[in-house]
Amino acid sequence: MEAIVYEEFGGPDVLRLDRVEDVHAGPGQIRVAVRAAGVNPVDYKIRNGWMEAAFPTPLPATPGSEFSGVVDETGEGVTEFAVGDEVLGRSTSGAYAQYALADVGAVARKPEGLDWAEAAALPLATATATRVLDELGVSAGETLLVHGASGAVGSAAVQLAAARGATVIGTASPANHDYLRVLGAVPVAYGPGLVDRVRDAAPQGVDAVFDVAGKGVLGESVELRGGTADRISTIADPDAARYGVPFSAGGGTSPGEGRRLAEYAETAAAGGLRIPVERTFTLAEAARAQETSEAGHVRGKLILLPGEH
Repeated sequence: MEAIVYEEFGGPDVLRLDRVEDVHAGPGQIRVAVRAAGVNPVDYKIRNGWMEAAFPTPLPATPGSEFSGVVDETGEGVTEFAVGDEVLGRSTSGAYAQYALADVGAVARKPEGLDWAEAAALPLATATATRVLDELGVSAGETLLVHGASGAVGSAAVQLAAARGATVIGTASPANHDYLRVLGAVPVAYGPGLVDRVRDAAPQGVDAVFDVAGKGVLGESVELRGGTADRISTIADPDAARYGVPFSAGGGTSPGEGRRLAEYAETAAAGGLRIPVERTFTLAEAARAQETSEAGHVRGKLILLPGEH
């Protein structure tokens, strides 16, 4: 099968399209013919070797953790899905590929109202946002600050927190402020004076902080929380320990993940959850896609389409 592989850590030039040995579904797994694969900031961080503490990566490796596609093989004991089902979920084998494996607990059926790219944009963003919102204990009546609110995970966090009844302050570049207002957040610009701008937007104070961007704002976040790292979490800042802030890495399939993903997919198909697809690439353009991701300022999601050439 065709897949993107890399044999050493480094820049995007280490990625190459190659023919590799086919993967096959083990017990409790399905194999999916990938129609779309999500490109996430964590992909280039893993490729660079920056995330080895959280995500040890044996080489050679195939990047990518989320997909949409068609089931074409089921493993022993699988009754939830059948060959031919259209699905979305998180991969255990790397989604930048013609075929990907997934545990059935991290997969949901794709609603007809979602196209392949829209479906592939959902699994990681919604799972990550839900995990961190639960870790932070965000609830109705509270104020949540989201750094990097216009990206895929940030967009999901804004909408899911608002659905819980929280007020959301979202940091982003000014070009994305109208977009954040549509999602339900109060936008605030990055840069010097951030603390004052957040206090102006949230005079009631900030109850919790979710750092998606990893742009060195944990010090300001601690200040906004009154000098404590309590109820602050990051998925992106390697200096988290310096500020006493937990780094939320996730990993593995969480209980109920597939059921929640199915609910999010139905909500998205009905127009109630938006993770916009900014740009699509062919599988052979994976390096360019990761360069675009690493450059930042992506609104929503970048997607690979393995079936296109």
